[in-house]
Amino acid sequence: MKIIKRDGHIVDYMPEKIENAIKKANLEVEEEDRVSDTQIKNIIKYIENLKKKRMLVEDIQDTIEMRLMALGKFELAKKYITYRYTRELVRRSNTTDLTIKELIDGESEYWNTENSNKNAKIVTVQRDYLAGITSTDITRRFLLPEDIVKAHDEGIIHFHDADYFAQNALHNCDLINLEDMLQNGTNINGVMIEKPHKFLTAVTIATQLITAVSSSQYGGCTITLTHLAPFVRDSYKRYLDKYKKHKFSKEECEKLAKEDLAKEITDGVQTFQYQINSMTTTNGQAPFLSVCMYLGETEEYKEELAMIIEEVLKQRTLGMKNEKGVYITPAFPKLLYVLEEDNIHEDSKYWYLTELAAKCTAKRMVPDYISEKVMLELKKNEKGEGDCYPCMGCRSFLTPDRSISLGNIAKAKNYVPGKGKYYGRFNQGVVTLNLPDVALSSSKDMDDFWKILDERLELCHRALQIRHKRLSNVTSDIAPILWQHGALARLEKGESIHDLLHHGYSTISLGYAGLYECVKYMTGHSHTDNGEGKEFALAVMQRLNDACKKWKAEEDIDYSVYGTPIESTTYKFAKALRERFGVIKGITDRDYITNSYHVPVFEEIDAFTKLKLESEFQKLSPGGAISYIETPNLQNNIPAVIDVIKFIYDNIMYAELNTKSDYCQECGYDGEILLDDNLEWYCPNCGNRDHDKLNVARRTCGYIGSNFWNKGRTQ
Repeated sequence: MKIIKRDGHIVDYMPEKIENAIKKANLEVEEEDRVSDTQIKNIIKYIENLKKKRMLVEDIQDTIEMRLMALGKFELAKKYITYRYTRELVRRSNTTDLTIKELIDGESEYWNTENSNKNAKIVTVQRDYLAGITSTDITRRFLLPEDIVKAHDEGIIHFHDADYFAQNALHNCDLINLEDMLQNGTNINGVMIEKPHKFLTAVTIATQLITAVSSSQYGGCTITLTHLAPFVRDSYKRYLDKYKKHKFSKEECEKLAKEDLAKEITDGVQTFQYQINSMTTTNGQAPFLSVCMYLGETEEYKEELAMIIEEVLKQRTLGMKNEKGVYITPAFPKLLYVLEEDNIHEDSKYWYLTELAAKCTAKRMVPDYISEKVMLELKKNEKGEGDCYPCMGCRSFLTPDRSISLGNIAKAKNYVPGKGKYYGRFNQGVVTLNLPDVALSSSKDMDDFWKILDERLELCHRALQIRHKRLSNVTSDIAPILWQHGALARLEKGESIHDLLHHGYSTISLGYAGLYECVKYMTGHSHTDNGEGKEFALAVMQRLNDACKKWKAEEDIDYSVYGTPIESTTYKFAKALRERFGVIKGITDRDYITNSYHVPVFEEIDAFTKLKLESEFQKLSPGGAISYIETPNLQNNIPAVIDVIKFIYDNIMYAELNTKSDYCQECGYDGEILLDDNLEWYCPNCGNRDHDKLNVARRTCGYIGSNFWNKGRTQ
């Protein structure tokens, strides 16, 4: 017989443990209330005669209590229950204490690779992690039902960001309404910030606002450069007026003003880059920021926007200097470049920006590409009009909003009646479903598969409802920068954010992982086969969407299907599957499961076929999706990058190219740092394996990581 422990581990049955536990309880009662050795052996025999292949440790303990009471040993049964409860408290306490010790000691592989953008040895990161350990402990013991905690521990689902859940005020990703804050003024820590009057000031204020917002939530956030473009014109007018006052000719005034403006744009973009990468939020890291570059967002300030985009791409291509003074690839901000008619053809007015973007991608892995053409087809607002907008964070796309009919429920000062609204919206949180576990639990029985899937979806639904209810009690006072001063809303002091959680204004995400392994186990085919496997995969994805649609209709909460960026969870899910079901070739024999709907990394497939195939799954992942291709060094083959970019524009909503851009501080090698058979990083030029002297940047679930990864993610 096998015993399933509380943490999901499966161990051999050991009768001596039962005997020892009862004997310890025996010592706590009077002699007449004790059981004899023979009676203890009979209890053990009773359990063994049940002839179970597996038993939960809780079921064994329940059986012991029942047998003790059947013998009339009620006082002993009471002591045994007390002993069991005390052991449970000690176990939970020790788990938390041990976790804290492992973090502080700095020797834990888990903590050192938990997040590829956090260095767990740095005090600001440790402070965030220590708070997170406490939050997770409180969440597990007091805030979540036992069955959800158990499902999370067993890797059946993943309740994300439990390390921030104890505070009811924190939410996931958002799109910052930077325009409202800059144009209409805002407030940081009780200090009024008035509208800036030139580009450089606007950029400086923007970095401060981004850091303040990032410190008030736990996910990624996004701004658009469009909101900074008007201040470029303000600066130009200031320079023009200056030279006019000095009686220069019209031509000289314009020439000198343009020269000064170019210098200010360069300085402003440099300030932005340095500030974002050098500031630290309360999460112990640089703001998890994405920056959108979308010419189609403005007609009035398109020329000014193009100037900013050009400078951002040039400076990002150059990179940022590391501690050795060598230019390397920074992790943030993530750049989002929207492909549109104005920049996708060689004869387009802004084609030069796309060429710069291609060179930047080849060198620094960004920008990522959003196809306006495809997005307008997929994202329709309530009027049936297509919308194009950036993701919040690494892949979280809001579903089309209902702000046209809702009116200005966020009370934003830049609200335009009759127009869709995206900036100022946010995500309430994520719970992810382990799809391979659904498949393996069904033993390939299709009827059982759909039944188990529905049961697991309802489990996720209840977990998501808990996330939603946790936020429902929040008032605007808890994070004024978000809810009172324009980042997400302009609510009054003490006003509830409740309305912003409903009506489609914000989203809440049903995540999913391991579609490939799920399909492969159930059908024997990959979901890339354009046949039985793909058909089943699309049916699974549709089932997830149908569930979200049903919940949304019943609760007026915008549930949405989300291709989760499972960084450490990919490893956790893989280990859980192996523990629950053993090693199954091609399914559980790796240290990872495949992210979302992605083609698995070991399948041979060309870039264009991969993107085209995955575009069909992006349609069914409306709350979050990203596709990518892995490439060799393409710095000397920019036409190849451009071919991919053009293909993205015509075929898929959101995609990126994963190029390689590394540096060895020992020998100065700036090619690709490699992995050996043991998944250890090394410099192919000098053999250096010291992580502290290697700069390695790799795409991690949509964003760039530069602090190394756990074994599963590395594999």
